[in-house]
Order: sequence, then structure tokens, then C-alpha cells
Amino acid sequence: MNLSQFNRILIQTLLLPVLALAGVATVLVWQVRSAQKTVATIQAADQGMTTTGLVYRRTIDEETGLRGYQITSDTQFLQPYYQSAPDIAAALNTLRGIFQSQGESIQPVLDLEAHEQAWRFSFAQPLIAEVAGGADTRSVAQNMRGKVAMDSVRADINNIFARETAVRQKEVARWRRQTRVTIIALIVLALGAGVVISLFTVSRLHRVSDAYQGTLNGLRLHAQATFESEERLRTTLTSIGDGVIVCDPEGRVELLNNVAQELTGWSQTEAFRRPLEDVFHIVNEASRELVETPVAKVKRLQRVVGLANHTILIRRNGTEINIDDSGAPIYKRSGALSGIVMVFRDITHERRAQDALLATEKLAVAGRLAATIAHEIHNPLDSVVNLLYLMRDETDTVTSHHYLDLAQQELGRMGQISRAMLGLYREAKSAITIDIKEMLESVLVLLDRQLKNKTIHVENQIADGLRVEGYPAELRQVFTNLVANAVDACSANGSITISATRSSARDGSSRPGVVIQVADTGSGIEPAALERIFQPFFTTKGEGGTGLGLWVSKGIIEKHGGTIDIRSSIIPQDQGTTITVFLPRTGPAATRPELPTVEA
Repeated sequence: MNLSQFNRILIQTLLLPVLALAGVATVLVWQVRSAQKTVATIQAADQGMTTTGLVYRRTIDEETGLRGYQITSDTQFLQPYYQSAPDIAAALNTLRGIFQSQGESIQPVLDLEAHEQAWRFSFAQPLIAEVAGGADTRSVAQNMRGKVAMDSVRADINNIFARETAVRQKEVARWRRQTRVTIIALIVLALGAGVVISLFTVSRLHRVSDAYQGTLNGLRLHAQATFESEERLRTTLTSIGDGVIVCDPEGRVELLNNVAQELTGWSQTEAFRRPLEDVFHIVNEASRELVETPVAKVKRLQRVVGLANHTILIRRNGTEINIDDSGAPIYKRSGALSGIVMVFRDITHERRAQDALLATEKLAVAGRLAATIAHEIHNPLDSVVNLLYLMRDETDTVTSHHYLDLAQQELGRMGQISRAMLGLYREAKSAITIDIKEMLESVLVLLDRQLKNKTIHVENQIADGLRVEGYPAELRQVFTNLVANAVDACSANGSITISATRSSARDGSSRPGVVIQVADTGSGIEPAALERIFQPFFTTKGEGGTGLGLWVSKGIIEKHGGTIDIRSSIIPQDQGTTITVFLPRTGPAATRPELPTVEA
């Protein structure tokens, strides 16, 4: 018998009493709930009897007060008569609720109410009026009519009281039967469960005892199998396609697989029992400072960890490769750390592919803007040529100066366009302070021709003095993409709103920064497409889009420590798309932002 079978028997032995008790408890709960319903019916019957008694007393008060007034003509005797009316109405309403809760017809209550109303309005009220008018009210026929009406009321009260008494007696008898049945059921179930549990436990113990000797023999075989399993595991580790390094708890190398030996330049024999830092020498790509090894981080954090971005492995021969890796602790059964395993791989080619994708997207942006920029520069050039032609034959000094001012304005516009274009591609080596308003306005200069061609109105709500730290060329690329997408989405005479304000991060960190929104009145994005909008190579523009713009933009914003969100509606009365970007005031680290990884 193996451990799994033993555990299963143990669980069965422990579970059976629990199930038996659960069954007994279920029966008990069912009986108790049934008894509770019976008790509730008894309580309702008691309440009905009490309420019926109240009605009876109030009708006596009514009749007594009326008779006193009839005899004395003193209105003080009518006080019980008038006070009883609301009490009777409330009591009748309570009786209706009790009958409905019992699933019974409320007709007896309606009959009582009708007879009480008939006595009141056909006898009592006319009698009060006659006494007040001084008439003789001693007529036998008249008083007999009142007696008959009151007798009907009393008969209805007696009927309701008798019905509630019968219901109560019936439910009390049922409750007593339920109590007896519950006690008998509990006794039978307890005895049955005890017998079953005893027989089952004895059979399980016999089975465990029979298997004990076989288990001892199995342990001997298991020791041999464990040794063979360790050998297979070692062979597997050495055959994995990624580099694998196994260290002891002190961080000394115990195993390098073939790939790890190739990537580090160290052999298994040379690296054995050396400190990991000697074999696995890693530095930051930009700062060239030493990076904490995954083994040291695992020992410090006691969990699975990964390398920071832009880590370089310096091989034994001095060459460098970009790597990505992770480390994980290895625990004994007691919970103590027995070692650390680290897996890493060469991502040099992936990094090159990511840089190529970024360059491709920049070229795509340049291609979209090239025609517009050429047209924007050509128009001022034509204006300057025409103004110079006019100045050549102009003799009036004032007019010549006016022409010169106009030519200077056109040349200034050309310089503004060329500076904005250069700013899109002039790469900074490290993060610098960026004026948000200046950056966004330079983007609008680049897209001015497209905006005018489609007669799109741009509402500028950019606050002054907003500054963040970052890479200006990459952020210009992001917002050129966002505004260009808004232009493509808008139809003629549409509108785009660009706003920028100070704000804090919405991730709970309360980091100060700037929130920038680009909102358009375009056709909006379908919900199904909105879920995939930041995925690489997904586009809503068909052949006109590369599917990289928003993906690259998201990667740049995240590497600047910010966030980007999109909200869109295709409802006609609320149509359009709004993209919200948060950039922290303190920009990215000294390392250059990298693109997200494209998964196969």
C-alpha cells in the first residue's frame, strides 16, 4: 500500500463519521424546520384567538357605550363607542393577514366586518342621531333589529374563535407527533451510523495491517528508484534548451547544463563550487553597474524572481549578450532552503527585432507625414518667391518692409515645421525635462495640413507649465500617432479636443504627473475591436494601418512609468474615442525604454 492509498483510507475513515453526522444533522434540521413551521402556525392561531377576543371586547364596549347614551342622552357614554372603531378596524386587518398567512379564506373576517359595519351604520348611527334629536328610542322593534345585528357580529366572532382554537389544537397535536418522530429517527440513525462506522473502520484497519509488510519492501525498491530518478533529472536539466544553473543555499555553483556552459563560457568542472558571481557576471546595459544576481534576490525575497530589464551577461572571454532570466528557490520537505535554480536565455536577437519594429513604426509615421510636410513647406516657399518678386519692382519703402515682414513670417513657419519634424527623430541619450505644451503644439504643427484638408476643429485645452522627464522623440512619436489616429477617425467638419492637466496616478500610488487626453468625434471603435486595440499587428484601418502604432505607443508610455487607456462609443448621440495618457513627473530610469515583447 502506498502513501496515497493510506491517505485515501485515512480520509475515508475520518470522512464516514462526518458524513453520518451530516446525515443525522440533515434529518434533525429538516425535522426542526418542520417543527418551526408548526410552531409558527400555533403562534398565528394564538394571535388570531387573541385578536378575536379583542374584537369581542371592543364590540361589547361599543354596545355598552351606545346603550348608556340611549338611556342618559349624555355624550360621555359615547366615548367607548368612538374609541372602539379604529381598534376593531386594526384587529380585522390583523385577522386578514393571519388567515392569508395560513392559506385560508378570509371570508369569515369579511363577514364579521360586514356585520359590524351593518350594525354600526344601520342601527347605531341612526340611534345616536335620534337620541340627539330628542326622539323616543324605546321602540321594541327598533331595539330588536339592533340586537339581531349584534348577535350576527357575536356569531361571527365565535365562529372565528372556534376555527382558530381548532387550528391550534390540530397543530399542537402535529407538533407532538413531529417531536416523537424526531426522537425516534435520531435514535435509529445514531445506532445505524455507529454500526456502519464500526464495521467500516475495522475493515480499513485490517487492510492497513495487511499492507504494512508490503510497504516495507516497497520502500527498499523506492530508494533505488529515487536514485535512478535523480539521475534522469540531472540528464533532463543538462538537455534543456535554456541555460540552467543550480546553486546551493550559499550561492555556490553545483550544476551548469550544456547551454549554460556555452553562454557563460565556463565548463561544469571549472565552475563547480565557485561563487555564482564569478561564473554569472551580469551588469546593467546602460550604467554598466553590477546587477544583483537572481540567486541573491531569491535568498533575500524567498520567492521566484526575474532579472531587471536591459541586463547583459559578460562571458568568460569578455563578449557580451543580452539575457532574460528567472530564479526560483528549492525547498526541502521540512521547508528549509536546499538550493536555488536559475534559468536564463540569450535575447540578443529579440532585442534587435524589437529595435527594428520601433524603427519601422517611426518610418511609417514619417511616411504618413511626408506629403503633408512637403506641401506645408512648399506653400511658404511659393509665398516667399512671390513676395521677393514684388519687392524687386517696388519703390515704396513701407510696402517693401511689409512684403519683407510677410516673407519673414513664412520663413519662420518653415523653420517651425522643420524643427518639429527633426524633434520627432532626434534621439536623446537620457531622460530630459519636457514641456508638454511645447511638445503637443509641435505635433499639431506637423499635422496642420491634414487638419485643414478635413476642416477639423482642434480645441486646445493644454495648461501652461506642465513638465515631465522623458525621451522627447519617443513621446512625440506617441502623440503624433494618437492625434493622427484621431484625424483618420474624424469625418469632415469633425472636432478633436486635446487637454493636459496636472493629476495623480490612478493606481493607488498617488504619483504626481500629467494627464493628457486626445478625444475625437469620429465613428468610434467596436467593443470587440476595443479589447484587442493594443495588441501588435491588430489594426482597424485595413490595409492603411500597420497595427504597430498603439502597441509601440503603449510600450513607450509604460517604460516612462505611465499608463494609457482608451474609451470609445459607437452610440450616435455619444460617438467618438478618448485616449487618456498619464505620465509621472519623474520620468524613466537612466536606461532607455524598451518595447514590449511580441509573443508567438
